[in-house]
Amino acid sequence: MTQGQLDVVNLRCDYDDLTVIKQLSFSLAAGDICCLLGPSGCGKSTILRAIAGFESIKDGSIQLDQREISSPSKVLAPEKRSIGMVFQDYALFPHLNIQQNIEFGLSKISKSERQVRVTELMHLVDLEGYEERYPHELSGGQQQRVALARALAPKPSLLLLDEPFSNLDAELRTRLGVDIRAILKELKISAILVTHDQKEAFAMADHIGVIEQGRIQQWGRPFELYHEPVNRFVACFIGHGSFISATTISHESFDSELGKIEGNRAYNYTIGSRVDILIRPDDVIYAPESNLKGLVTAKTFAGTNTHYQIQLASQNTLEASFPSHQDLNIGDTVHFDLDAEHLIAYPAE
Repeated sequence: MTQGQLDVVNLRCDYDDLTVIKQLSFSLAAGDICCLLGPSGCGKSTILRAIAGFESIKDGSIQLDQREISSPSKVLAPEKRSIGMVFQDYALFPHLNIQQNIEFGLSKISKSERQVRVTELMHLVDLEGYEERYPHELSGGQQQRVALARALAPKPSLLLLDEPFSNLDAELRTRLGVDIRAILKELKISAILVTHDQKEAFAMADHIGVIEQGRIQQWGRPFELYHEPVNRFVACFIGHGSFISATTISHESFDSELGKIEGNRAYNYTIGSRVDILIRPDDVIYAPESNLKGLVTAKTFAGTNTHYQIQLASQNTLEASFPSHQDLNIGDTVHFDLDAEHLIAYPAE
């Protein structure tokens, strides 16, 4: 049986008299990587600590490979759970060199086996030749790789990563996220990433659970969360966009200040009812010949693309992302079309 199947069922966690996690359930298939994504204070780290065994639970159960590891009446010690953990601050031992840090959790195997395992891991995380160095002699990205190698050394069934890239610069976060995903997939190790950074989540996770106030608002693939958000919170938290008012004219189309908007998704809204339509930046297409137009009120250069704020005649604002060679200035009038194939509409507030 492949190891790493996690089942969290109706989880509830309290701090004193405050319930911070409520009826939370999800499953992680062996070898998959999921992310718990949400704003600060939503309960992400509490969920991770409960899975690791650092927090007791008031209701529900947590099972790993069909073995119960947490319930209100039973808490398996963290060291007996076959779970590895990578922390935000790396938590390396400063007085031990890199080889000794990685060997720390391998006391139950022989010295020769430990050496083989360290050699394998140093190659895996691309740090061969650094065995005798100390943590302070490495960069932040290298230290994080050592922390990963140490967590992987005992061959855990599940790896937990608690905002592991928050101390790194943006470019290194992206690169390291891709590298760590490749390592975990090569080893077929299940993992849960906790972050508030959706770029990290998109880069690493097979599935993402968006958390708000201790509840999962939506669980799905990154594509689904972006193009098919189940509610306004998910729509606003994942990606960027602006809402415009519209009137329902069919199950797939709506009339708005931008004309008729239709997509490939049907809604059961009453004909004539008011809705709010989410327009993503990538729904707005630069089109000099179009009759749709607006005023550029802000711009942010982002390399291959430039992000614009476009004010409509109604004073509503759209966000748009155009290739950077289409360089517009603040105060310019820009003509555009809409490509809202993945139509997202909610009843008007």
